[in-house]
Formats: sequence, C-alpha cells, structure tokens
Amino acid sequence: MATSRLLRTSAAALAATALLISGCSSGSSSPRAEASSDRTTEAGAQRPVADATLEPLPAAVPAALRPYYDQKLSWHPCGVAGFECATMKAPLDYAHPSAATDLKLAVARKKATGPGSRLGSLLLNPGGPGGSAIEYLQQYAPQGAAVRARYDLVAMDPRGVARSEPVECLSNKQMDRYTQTDQTPDDPAEVNKLITAYRDFAKGCEARSGKVLPHVSTIEAARDMDVLRAVLGDKKLTYMGASYGTFLGATYAGLFPTRTGRLVLDGAMNPDLDSRTVNLDQTVGFNTAFTAFAADCVKQKDCPLGHKNAADAGRRLSALFKKLDAHPVETGEERKLTESLATTGVIAAMYDQRAWPMLREYLAQAEGGNGRGLLTLSDSYYERDPNGSYANQMYANPAVNCLDLAPAFTSPEQVRAALPSFRKASPVFGENFAWAALNCAYWPVKPTGTPHRIPAKGAAPIVVVGTTRDPATPYTWAKALSSQLANATLLTYEGDGHTAYGRGSNCIDTAVNTYLLDGTTPPKNKHCK
Repeated sequence: MATSRLLRTSAAALAATALLISGCSSGSSSPRAEASSDRTTEAGAQRPVADATLEPLPAAVPAALRPYYDQKLSWHPCGVAGFECATMKAPLDYAHPSAATDLKLAVARKKATGPGSRLGSLLLNPGGPGGSAIEYLQQYAPQGAAVRARYDLVAMDPRGVARSEPVECLSNKQMDRYTQTDQTPDDPAEVNKLITAYRDFAKGCEARSGKVLPHVSTIEAARDMDVLRAVLGDKKLTYMGASYGTFLGATYAGLFPTRTGRLVLDGAMNPDLDSRTVNLDQTVGFNTAFTAFAADCVKQKDCPLGHKNAADAGRRLSALFKKLDAHPVETGEERKLTESLATTGVIAAMYDQRAWPMLREYLAQAEGGNGRGLLTLSDSYYERDPNGSYANQMYANPAVNCLDLAPAFTSPEQVRAALPSFRKASPVFGENFAWAALNCAYWPVKPTGTPHRIPAKGAAPIVVVGTTRDPATPYTWAKALSSQLANATLLTYEGDGHTAYGRGSNCIDTAVNTYLLDGTTPPKNKHCK
C-alpha cells in the first residue's frame, strides 16, 4: 500500500526497476494572484484558486543564522571514485536556531572535470519527497559532458531523507504488512483495517522521529539549500530539480529571488492546488499513462490484456486486481502478491515506457499464478532490498506531504463521497488513489502549509519542463507553474513517462544544456518529441 504516489525522476525510478503528492508550505498572505488560464481539472472538478502568495524572505541574512552561512565544510573522498562528501549543519527550527538541536545534512559533490572555465555548482534533486539526491548524483547524474565539465555537480539529501537525519517509522516486517494492506476496502471491517494501518504508521513515525517531524517542510528544505549555496561560495543558486524537486526549486526562487540563478524544473508541480485536487489530478495522470500503455499493449502479440482496445484492457486489468484481492498468488517467497502489491507494481511501470515490455511479461505471469514479477516492481517502488530492508523514502514522503498540505480527506465518509469523481478520473486506479489520500488524516503533526502561488518576481529566467503524458506530474501542472513564475519559459516534451531530461530526447537535452551553459532559454512554446 503506497503512502502516496511518489514524485521522482523516471531515470532513478526505472534504474531502481521503478514516484505523489506534495505541496509547498505557504508564505505570507497577500492579495490573490492572477489565476492561471485553466481552472478546471481533467476530471471535471473546479480547481481551487490559492489566496496566498509565497513572499521573499529579507535579503539580509539574520545574525542568528550567520554561523550557518559562514561554516566551512570538511570534504573527504566517498563512494564512487571522484566524489567527495561532507556534513553541513542547519538549524532544526529556523525561527529558533540553536546549536543544541542542529541537524546534520549530508552533502556530496563531483568537481567540474574541464575543459572550460568553471561556472559554479549545479545542485541536483531527483524528487520524492524522500529521494536521496546523493544516491542520484553518484549513480545516475545524467548531465551531458559539457555540463559536467563546467559545473561541480552537488547533491544534498534534504532534512529527514536518507543520510540527513532520516525519518523512520516502522520495522521492516511492519512495513511488509503495511504495504499489503487492502487499499480498496469492500466492507466496514476492511475500512477499519486500513484506518488502523494509517494510525499505526503515523504512531511509528512519531515514536521514532518525533524531533524532526515538525521540521521537514519544503520551506525549510529550501532554506537549507540557501545555506548550502553560501557555503559553496556561489552568489546565486544553479539548480536542476525533477518531479517533487521542482517544488523545492520553485520554493527557493520564491523565497530568494535575487539569489536565484539558472533553474531547471522538470516534471513540474503546481503549488496552488490543495491536496485533494493534487490527488485527483494525479489519478487522471496515471490513467492517461495507463491508456497509452494499454493502447500499445493490445497491438503486441504478448499482451496479456487482450487485443481489442485500451478500455477493454483496463477492464481486464481491473478483473485481475479483483481476482488477486480474493486469492493472492504465490511469489516464490513468504509474501504473496496481493491486489495492493500488484497495483503498486503496475503503477511503478507507468513512470517510464521502457518498462512496458517488462510489465506485459509480469502481468502474464500473474494471470498464470506467478506473482514474482509484479512483486519485484512493487518492491522497487517501495525501495525494498532483496534482504527485506526498506530505505526511508516511504517514511520521508508522507512526513513532508502531511506537513506541507492539509489532508485530502479527514474521514472515510469523505472518501466515499469522492469515489465517483476518482473512478471517473481512472476506472482502474481511482478507488485505490482515493483511499490512499486518507493517510494524512491521522498524521501526528499538524500541517504548516497551505496552497499558494509562487511568482518569484526578480528571479533570473527559469526553465519549466513538462511532459504531455506524464503520469505523476500532469502536464497541466507544468503549464500552471510556468504561468505563475514571473520569469519562466515552458519547454514541452510530447511523449510518455515521468520527466523529460536525460530520457532520450536530443531536443530536450540540447535545450536544457544550452540554458545551463550560457543562460539562453528555449524559444517560447518550444515543443520536442
């Protein structure tokens, strides 16, 4: 059972062999900003208009924060050859900084290789929330050779993530049980089991990570990025954020517009939506991705969902899920493939069309009573190692989400009332996504954020990248964010999968690399295929 649909770059997702919701914390209130042109969801619901605008912080660094901005990092070789690591201190609470409660944030870099003059640092974030930026840097770092030559590539695991004071919630065995909880309850007893799972998850996070839980918001993570910028000696931040990482980047630009350099926001999120709308939009997004997969599948000889059309393929997949709900199948290990795990496995494959052949094979296996393949996809989504250990991404993810925005639903009754709209958005995934959106209702920390707009007036030109059939961050979000930002250019990839840079489009890669190297933004309304 997914705590939410994760937002991370598809390169990391597929390389892991497979991420949802998050909002930014609100800034101070201001008059309502001009609404974006499209205020209606693809599911037909009216989009809320945020009344708040993220306002910049004072340009001068407060005296109480000066020790953090003036600190010196001690770098040492680590991991893959050529990489260096260090630890940066940040205040747990920016309103009340104290050395006694400082956080230790992990940082890594790979220095510019040359030739050419060094342009500074390029900070990377793969999304999540909860994705390890350091792991992404060390394993993938997709930037082109010219970019690597002239930038120090830098990554910092955000607070609460991976190596940076990670949020912990459950034991590995408890997490195994949690992921198998039925997320499409058929009766009151199953609803109660789902609620109990959400409550136990939240209690586990509070017991193991109560200190950090109130301080893992996107606002605070963005402020950490400004400290890192100063510590690295850069006057302005150059940044590439994918998926949820676009929230971090846009939030940074809103808080520190005069310190914002070249920002690439790929697979953009829209900060002026409430949590329910975000969930509904993403339900539409995954339905769009599945429809594309199904339309391709029915043309293939090995398609296990028939050869009729996408709608029929969807009905066949739903029938498989129902069969697994009643009778989970063997996987070759203690865990069986349940409906919940199978659904997560299918969702994982929606992040990149290169996983489609694998998904066809694994669906055929499940139909034949072998659930091993879909379980492997599900485990990759949850970052579960073969030895049964989980990374902290599924713990950091709700910790950030539930702090950034108020819950989508606060009771099972609200979910039931919303089920028709979610089923309309996706006949295959709608019910699952609606019940998944209930998880923040039981979170032990009250949310500190609200939907808001980010104009970032005074920031340097920003490039926002959107993919037309992106499942996790629908293209409408990229259009909305680019219209909010006062100085942004929208670069469009007409295709499938989550995010666009580094996924095979020379058109996208050239446009982004050119911008990073010389500051030239793509032409207005540029589309790539």
